[in-house]
Amino acid sequence: MADQPLKDDAYWRARLTPEEFHICREKGTERAFTGAYWDTKTAGTYQCRCCGGALFSSETKYDSGSGWPSFYRPLDPGSIEEHSDLSLGMQRTEVTCRHCGCHLGHVFADGPAPTGLRYCINSASLQLREADDEH
Repeated sequence: MADQPLKDDAYWRARLTPEEFHICREKGTERAFTGAYWDTKTAGTYQCRCCGGALFSSETKYDSGSGWPSFYRPLDPGSIEEHSDLSLGMQRTEVTCRHCGCHLGHVFADGPAPTGLRYCINSASLQLREADDEH
């Protein structure tokens, strides 16, 4: 699963807000249209809230109308993992950070070209490193 040894709940509770902990470590979901990045158009790299790993580029972010940040591909396919999620009586594909196991959201096959994928990601699982800060 993760490259790094998984940390315990106490470690993450000390570093994340209660909402971030619920979403990132307990596989929760923020309400649509409430997260910090659902309509952000700022250029940069979206990193994992837990480990800081680079996950998505603003260049692949688009408005899916879902109320969550949506991307049509990860920055590096090796930075994420996909898992079958049968919770809530649905069959979905969960997306997690490969490095630390952080729950990011889900991927759906209803996105735009060129991939046809929609990575529907919780804002609470991300932090945006703006393009001006990347140099």
